[in-house]
Amino acid sequence: MKIQKFQDIVAWQKAKEFNLISYKTFQKCKDYYFRDQFLRAALSIMNNIAEGFDRQSDKEFKQFLYIAKGSNSEVKSMLYLAVEFGHINQQDFELLNNLSEDIGRLLFGFIRSIS
Repeated sequence: MKIQKFQDIVAWQKAKEFNLISYKTFQKCKDYYFRDQFLRAALSIMNNIAEGFDRQSDKEFKQFLYIAKGSNSEVKSMLYLAVEFGHINQQDFELLNNLSEDIGRLLFGFIRSIS
């Protein structure tokens, strides 16, 4: 089955879920620079999947998937600091970290399927 729209891409769906949870989790974080950087990187994951999907070639789509994968790594890295800084608790870390792991695996598999 060919994917008809970016909303059907499981990695995009997981990235959307990641964003919804992240916004709730970081809502009260007073470290505005950290919060904004984290949330921008999280948005970048799903937006790059969507933008790449609407490009005219698999080569361009793959490039945007790599950018999404990089943004996913950025938020994953920041999650470790979020715990250390006391911005989130261990339970929130584990939930977001697991989602990030899932997104990374899905993106990697998708990139491989396009190659």
